[in-house]
Amino acid sequence: MHKFLENHITGVGYDDLTALGQEAKAMAKKVIEIGLAPVEEYFGSEVTLYYPGLYAGSTDLVCSHNGVETVVDFKQANRPKKKEWIEDYYLQIAAYAMAHDYVHNSKIQKGVIMVCTPDLYYQEFVVEGAELRQYKHKFLKRLDMYHDLIFDEKEKYNLQKEDEEYLKELQKKL
Repeated sequence: MHKFLENHITGVGYDDLTALGQEAKAMAKKVIEIGLAPVEEYFGSEVTLYYPGLYAGSTDLVCSHNGVETVVDFKQANRPKKKEWIEDYYLQIAAYAMAHDYVHNSKIQKGVIMVCTPDLYYQEFVVEGAELRQYKHKFLKRLDMYHDLIFDEKEKYNLQKEDEEYLKELQKKL
């Protein structure tokens, strides 16, 4: 589905005649028909984003969606989603928005998660305003926890190495 959407956005022809390819094509058509209808301008597809020294990733689309600078993420799902099941998607959108703003000096104000199932059920989840800011804060807290964990693991490893070296030195003396 992502390949069909990316090629639609960039204007490159693409087809996949396999059964799976045809299923993905139908799902992409549904996203194009409904999800991409409010998009006035594409700024980038498969955009590699990074926040220097902290994290990196790649978002599916950066665009003007109903007149607002927006990060879009396409998702395939086997069944419909509920908002409470997709918090990680919101955190991902928030991270991409912060990275894009930092590196490109933009002002991403909205994130849109476009979900389509094989039976062509389309869902759209929008995050903006205060809710987007909340997810940015949540993402930064999670990133901080990750860095603390990595630091703790490195510290444990270094202490273990120091202990091993000390024991080797003691053994030499005995």
